Amino acid sequence: MTDAHPKRPLPGDPSREELVRRMMRVNHAGEYGAKRIYDGQLAVLKRSPVAPVIRRMAEQERRHLEAFEKLLPERRVRPTALQPLWHAAGYALGAATALLGERAAMACTVAVEEVIDEHYARQAAKLGPEEGAFKALVEEFRKDELEHRDTGLAHGAEEAGGYPVLTAGIKAASRLAIWLSERI
Repeated sequence: MTDAHPKRPLPGDPSREELVRRMMRVNHAGEYGAKRIYDGQLAVLKRSPVAPVIRRMAEQERRHLEAFEKLLPERRVRPTALQPLWHAAGYALGAATALLGERAAMACTVAVEEVIDEHYARQAAKLGPEEGAFKALVEEFRKDELEHRDTGLAHGAEEAGGYPVLTAGIKAASRLAIWLSERI
C-alpha cells in the first residue's frame, strides 16, 4: 500500500486514541525501566571512572520519566500493570551488566537505546498534527537516547566480552518489554 491509500483499520484494531494511550503507557514504562537500569549500574559502579557518565545519562532518563509521570494523569492514561516487574528487572539488568564490567554496562546502554531509537521513530511517524506536543516530546527524548547510545559506544561498549550475544539478548528483552507494556 502507498501513502495515497492509507491502511484502513480492521475489526479489533485499537482506535487512534487507544494507540496514543499505548504510546504514553509504554514510554512511561520504558523511561522507568531505564532509570532502574542506571540505578543498578550505579550501585555496582558508583566509584568507577565511568560513574559520572552513567549519572548524567540517568539524570536525563529521570527528566524523561518525570515528563511522562506528569503526562499520564493529564491524559488519563494508566501506567502499565507490569511496573513492579520492570522495577526489579531493570535494576537486575543494570546490576548484572555492571558486574560484568564497565564495557558490558555500556553495551547494555547501546542495546537498549538502539531499540528505543527504533521505537520512538515509529511512534513519531504515526503521530499526526493533533498530537504535535507529544510528538515533539518523543523526538526530543529520541535525540537524548541516541546520545546515550553514542556515549556507550565511545566508552568501549563494542569491546565488551560477548558483545553480539549480550546486545542481542538485551534487544530481544527490550522489544518484548515494549510489546507487553503497550498492552498490559
